[in-house]
Amino acid sequence: MLTDKACPSNALSIKDALEALEGRWKLLILFALSTGPKRFKQLSKEVPGITDKTLSKELKSLEANRLITREAHNSYPPTVEYTITPHGMSLEKVLEELHFWGLMHRKLVMGK
Repeated sequence: MLTDKACPSNALSIKDALEALEGRWKLLILFALSTGPKRFKQLSKEVPGITDKTLSKELKSLEANRLITREAHNSYPPTVEYTITPHGMSLEKVLEELHFWGLMHRKLVMGK
């Protein structure tokens, strides 16, 4: 475990990761994109509860952190697709572990 070698650089790397993924939406957006490219409205439907304004802000942040790409197609009407990058796909194990932890947590807390 990382705590065996308590080093400031360990805390810095965790801080960097948390800043790139902060908030309640980014991991859900990445999960939605893990099945393939999506347009804005598709993402809006697949991430329940997110507003269009928040989705737009989160997509810009994910793009800035190189976790997704945004591709504007020269068509009529103009279309934009978002795709998870290989860097974003490197979070697959993290998402899987969060999924299993969430199942265990739900069972422990809710007793179901």
